Amino acid sequence: MSLNAAHANGGVLVFNGECILVYCDGVELQFEGSDAKQFHGNKKGRIYLTTHRMIFTNKDSRDFLQSFSFPFFTITSVELEQPIFGANYIKGKVKAQIGGNWSGEAVFKLKFMNGGAIEFGQAMLEAAKIATRNMSGAPPPYTPPSGPFYPASTQAYGPPPGVYYGFVPPTHIFPTAPPANSVYMTDVPPPYPGVNSSPMYAEASMGADGKAQEAAQSAYYNPGNPGFAYMPPPPNYQDQRPPPSYSEATKKSL
Repeated sequence: MSLNAAHANGGVLVFNGECILVYCDGVELQFEGSDAKQFHGNKKGRIYLTTHRMIFTNKDSRDFLQSFSFPFFTITSVELEQPIFGANYIKGKVKAQIGGNWSGEAVFKLKFMNGGAIEFGQAMLEAAKIATRNMSGAPPPYTPPSGPFYPASTQAYGPPPGVYYGFVPPTHIFPTAPPANSVYMTDVPPPYPGVNSSPMYAEASMGADGKAQEAAQSAYYNPGNPGFAYMPPPPNYQDQRPPPSYSEATKKSL
């Protein structure tokens, strides 16, 4: 993951070609572990599920942590917790990337104060599964965005038409799009595969590389046991539908 490399002008900063699948305001993020002592404490802000990662942006402009990027392959041991008291939350481990502004590993808890943790977690795991299948070998070192950034076009606010993901993001649970003029983009392409990347390396990513297999194992969701991720047989993606737009999603029932 990377620290403080995914925000700009009070909004989120994405790569050229990266799209936002799900957006949610009203979340709290906290970290545990000695490697994360520099950014301990509750952080209140927004979470984005994109074609390549999760991104958290902090609403407190005075906090040391302004943004936190979770590429799918850096996340393991994902659990979806439903406490008797308090909001549901996603728990997991995240490892730092070379060049990501910190080092080591931390446990994260992502709490959804207005609901939707289970649906967001399921979508994240499904997106991670598809993105991992598009990866060939170990991921490259992280390259932070460089050069100028600019307001993103509306194409970055949702899945582009004609791209098939093998799952439908839960925009009926999260119908709100990011606020206008809050999404920025660089000319730098993503340094690792996403769900909208070419699947030409899918077979290689499922081969002997241990790191890629470990990431793939963490990215599967068991509907019969919604509290943990596992590795079931790969599904058939022959019959795929494009995700609905935000406006279309609001018409769907729960």
